[in-house]
Amino acid sequence: MTIGVLGGGQLGRMLALAGYPLGLDFVFLDRAADAPAGQVAPLICGEFTDRARLAELGTRAAVVTFDWENVPLEALRALPARCAVRPSSGALATAQDRVSEKRLFERLAIPTTRWRAVDSREDLERAAREIGLPGVLKTRRMGYDGKGQAVVRTAAALAAAWRRLGGVPLLYEEYVPFDFEVSVIGVRGVRGEQALYPLCLNTHAGGILRLTRAPFESLALTRRAHRYMRAALAHFRYVGVLTIEFFVRAGRLIANEMAPRVHNSGHWTIEGAQTSQFENHVRAIAGLPLGSTAARGHAAMINLIGRMPRRAALLAHPGLHLHDYGKAPRAGRKLGHCTLLAESAAARDRRARRLLAELAPEIRIP
Repeated sequence: MTIGVLGGGQLGRMLALAGYPLGLDFVFLDRAADAPAGQVAPLICGEFTDRARLAELGTRAAVVTFDWENVPLEALRALPARCAVRPSSGALATAQDRVSEKRLFERLAIPTTRWRAVDSREDLERAAREIGLPGVLKTRRMGYDGKGQAVVRTAAALAAAWRRLGGVPLLYEEYVPFDFEVSVIGVRGVRGEQALYPLCLNTHAGGILRLTRAPFESLALTRRAHRYMRAALAHFRYVGVLTIEFFVRAGRLIANEMAPRVHNSGHWTIEGAQTSQFENHVRAIAGLPLGSTAARGHAAMINLIGRMPRRAALLAHPGLHLHDYGKAPRAGRKLGHCTLLAESAAARDRRARRLLAELAPEIRIP
């Protein structure tokens, strides 16, 4: 079976690397000729709206998935009818619109922030009065890694955020002074079977994920997050991997956003789980049985941002697993990641602290 992927970034690259041992083949469509997935699989270069390129992808693949939630819905609709699309366009459409996402959380009784849709300056001022300051103003579409949003604490900051972001549909929501952030990753197969990974504890800086530690051993939070994930998977009759990110405030989970794809906070599963999120995604969309999501120990995943450290220096750390995506250096760009495994959470955190002191001293582990 050949799997087609819309988007050829590092997530797609890792999907292919997970699928090859299963006897699966891959073909990618991406706008960039140097997309990371092109290092490991055939790459069709073209726009996601190019019907000829989409037809070629659909002709070569039995099933199509995506590695980026901002792939145009029109691209999925333009694929040949014989080609299955997994996950569904409904899940993708919901994740692309923050208002649809908030309504989904409310429908499924998943706690989220107080929010209002904003289409005018008057809407924004009304939302700020009703919800209060501080708040967060976000574009409804195309925001990721901290882009397309502004934290506003004063009326002057609110006006400045409108000047910067106004002109497109927006969402205003309450600012959550969270204690920490977590994510839950689940997978559902074509026959409705589900498997859920342990809860991930995430640390961001500048809107970009820098560190994930897993499993996060809070039984109460894990049970709650798994319940919410099961509801979302069932709602969409989902096929593939789905991620929901949460704020945690005073022991309460508050849903922030979802991603209908494999996720950065799940990279630790490559070495740290019985079956990685990437393998389970391709198993699911190919109609194969799901693999165990049990952790193999205690993992820490560190993103490598902006520039790659010296390979030899990284690999001098015993047991470190390095993933270089083969991307050109650029400020704020995810170029790779590395993962550490340990037999206990305390040992993992000690090793992660030493590594972070070299790579990102601004990131602190309590």
